[in-house]
Amino acid sequence: MIDLAIIGGGPAGLSAGLYATRGGIKNVVLFEKGAPGGQITGSSEIENYPGVAEVKSGIDFMEPWQEQCFRFGLKHTMAEVIRIEKHGDVFRIVFDEGKGETTQEAKAVIIATGGRPKKSNIKGEQEFWGKGVSTCATCDAFFYKKKEVAVLGGGDTALEEAIYLTKFASKVHLIHRRDGFRAAPITVEHAKANPQINFLVPYAVEEICGDNAGVTGLKIKNLETNEISELKVPVIFEFVGYEVNNQVLRQTDDSYLCEVDRYGSVVANLKMHTSVKGLFVAGDIRIDAPKQVICAAGDGAQAALEAISYLESTHTV
Repeated sequence: MIDLAIIGGGPAGLSAGLYATRGGIKNVVLFEKGAPGGQITGSSEIENYPGVAEVKSGIDFMEPWQEQCFRFGLKHTMAEVIRIEKHGDVFRIVFDEGKGETTQEAKAVIIATGGRPKKSNIKGEQEFWGKGVSTCATCDAFFYKKKEVAVLGGGDTALEEAIYLTKFASKVHLIHRRDGFRAAPITVEHAKANPQINFLVPYAVEEICGDNAGVTGLKIKNLETNEISELKVPVIFEFVGYEVNNQVLRQTDDSYLCEVDRYGSVVANLKMHTSVKGLFVAGDIRIDAPKQVICAAGDGAQAALEAISYLESTHTV
């Protein structure tokens, strides 16, 4: 039986593995279908991680994490976890190594499966992803200081990030296909009171245009007149939704192993405890996650420390 199973190999999962093994847990297994690293490996530039002064790509940034986090005995099982169950005081990890379903029992579990921003599927999006198509204003706003930028979306995140971007950009063009917004009224009020935000409603983005250097502009359509026009911007920030990777928590009766909110994010306290004893969470899958690498790493460390305490209190290690 595994002492601690960690599901997910991004910054949260790797940090959890480091702190758990260095903290004295002997049998810790990280379940990750591919090479550890997580969503951040798709980023072209990282320059806001404290202590790492050199600007690096996501792949280069995560490379030393693996060597360090596996140094103290963390094991890696390259398998896709299908489901996590709990039977009495024991968790059952159901996974697939390509030869059909296999199970492994564990005394405690940390879920660090993260999530992913929804894509708009606009023409040019995939081609310029990471080269002028972004889903993280906190990560990329600095690169567009004193430039005009575009934001796509009509929810709280879109409007809040549009307001945030005005601290850097000379103008923010907020594009939304409806006259009304899904965001809270107070958020809409603050955005409309900001003179740097230009509302383009009801508009849709028909195509993201660019060249070898990245995005150069957008083709946008007025949904009332059907008129097509061009918007010259070097970046579009897309906020059209976020999907957490919570499939492993779904049980055979379609319920969830632990409490989740209406968006599917795991409900947890600041100590990363879920509603199920022995089940901890870390990173973007939890409620109120800032979706930043440094925060995910902190979550992983906290979850590991709590897992150590849990295992010690139950006298199982």
